[in-house]
Amino acid sequence: MTTPDAPIASGPLRRIRVLDLTSVVLGPIATQILGDYGADIIKVEGPAGDMMRANGVSLHPGMSSIFLALNRNKRSLCLNLALPDGAAVLKRMISSVDVFVHNMRVEAIERLGFGYAAVASINPKIIYCAATGFDQDGPDRDKPAFDDIIQAACGLASVASTGREQPDYVPTLVADKTTGMAVVNAVLAALFHRERTGEGQHVEVPMLETMTAFVLAEHLGGLTFDPSPTKAGYARLLAGGRKPAPTKDGYIGILPYTTDQWLAFLKVADRSDLAETLGVADRMTRNANIQKLYAALAEITRTRTTEEWMRICGELDIPATPIYSLDQLPDHPQIVATKLFQRMEHPTEGIIRTIRPPTKFSASPASVRYPAPLLGENSRELLREAGFAQSEIAALLDAKIVTQPSVEHSS
Repeated sequence: MTTPDAPIASGPLRRIRVLDLTSVVLGPIATQILGDYGADIIKVEGPAGDMMRANGVSLHPGMSSIFLALNRNKRSLCLNLALPDGAAVLKRMISSVDVFVHNMRVEAIERLGFGYAAVASINPKIIYCAATGFDQDGPDRDKPAFDDIIQAACGLASVASTGREQPDYVPTLVADKTTGMAVVNAVLAALFHRERTGEGQHVEVPMLETMTAFVLAEHLGGLTFDPSPTKAGYARLLAGGRKPAPTKDGYIGILPYTTDQWLAFLKVADRSDLAETLGVADRMTRNANIQKLYAALAEITRTRTTEEWMRICGELDIPATPIYSLDQLPDHPQIVATKLFQRMEHPTEGIIRTIRPPTKFSASPASVRYPAPLLGENSRELLREAGFAQSEIAALLDAKIVTQPSVEHSS
């Protein structure tokens, strides 16, 4: 079953075909972005389907809110790769694609017969991207990795516990999603290299190393130098105090940052005395006293309402925003004006809310062409496109090597 009248891709990756053997979050968010950019994403799932089909809010089994959010602009092929005939089907498809992406452990994908050497022997120009937990040159290369594990290993759980004794995880899958963005960058760079040279290649994007680089961008601190004069960490963030400021009727996100902004803020608050005592006019002195400034900021903002501070900050060009809950985001005036949220009809789930690609291309716009597929929804059409005869497709379906659901309707 396909979504009727699905628009033709217009993005910069139009005519690029991707075999997507990813699951959970890291890989699917990466391939979804490639699909938003116009690539034809062939999502290969086993008989049990991507495990994220069961995670989140669901109206019907297999179509959870998280799966719907991470798998639009893809077509699903349900294929049992554990069977020799299933592996043979995938091998026939490899020659017609540009990119092969997986986030399995390397040992597991090689056991299935789809390591880089095997895939490249079929299609030497392919971009083969392995999203791994740990760089394969290290001793942890065969260990399992999920977002929590990587947050703990890369220092993020320690950083997130600022002001508390117990380490903590950031309550969003930041390691998965950040590494997913790195996968997109890596695939695009490799495609550009192939465009210039005609050469395919193996690309590895390891979670731990990617997230360690991500965290240490501002937190390398004293480790920058050898020998190290101080410990790692960006003191301005680690010392606490940088948090939403209380107002008379709630909280506000506010950040005077430049000298002029701090001086103007203190003046309108009738606290210009702090400008001198805390050395606001000198950036180095101000940074040394930043915790005292943050404490003063919190006391000052308590004296007026959020709306009053928003007006004042607008006049002074000081970065500020009301605090929005997740449920309030569809009503955010900026988000409403830019039409970030879109509604579309899903064949089984009815009207769903999705988020358009945030990146804009003037000449080759990204788009949401169709919603996340049912498990195996496109199996027949994908096999036909790969050159399988109708009799072959029927035999594969009868043997349960390939599956495709019957048409279902939302209730």
